[in-house]
Amino acid sequence: MNQEQALKKVKPHLTEHRYKHTLGVVQSATELAHRFGADREKAMLAAVFHDYAKFRDKEEMKRLVREKLNDKSFLNYGEELLHAPCGAYYVEHEIGITDDDVLNAIRYHTTGRPDMTVLEKVVFLADYIEPGRHFKGIEEVRELAKQDLDQAVIEALKNTTSFLMRRNQLVFPDTIATYNQLIEEKRRSDV
Repeated sequence: MNQEQALKKVKPHLTEHRYKHTLGVVQSATELAHRFGADREKAMLAAVFHDYAKFRDKEEMKRLVREKLNDKSFLNYGEELLHAPCGAYYVEHEIGITDDDVLNAIRYHTTGRPDMTVLEKVVFLADYIEPGRHFKGIEEVRELAKQDLDQAVIEALKNTTSFLMRRNQLVFPDTIATYNQLIEEKRRSDV
């Protein structure tokens, strides 16, 4: 499936604002994939479909998590996270994309996970730094993303976690575990 075909499939599921965001994520993901050696085709597909379920009915997604998905813990951390694992399921079953690399990049684009692949990091980071995003700390992450994928992901995780904590919101355990793992890997490589 090429980019035009993929965008045609995703557009009816998104608001105009979210569609523009998706285009920015596609642009950022393909640039990052090229820079850091991820598969550009897979990065494009995962970026196009990363928010496929963003506007699905929340009760429908909760039901899907309870009945079909392995990780039920998403139910305990707010509705905002549901679109990632549910999106991966819907992309597989409705769109017919069965590539585990693409599906995992969609599944973990909001939370991260320990042992993320380069493709997963690329899509996670592209969602964070796409050109339409404007908030405190993003320019630093964009600059890091030009040189060091892991350090950029660390900064994005740090900013996201701080944001959630300032609002007294729960932080998904995989987000903390991802941060810890990347910090530990950086420490080991700096020795």
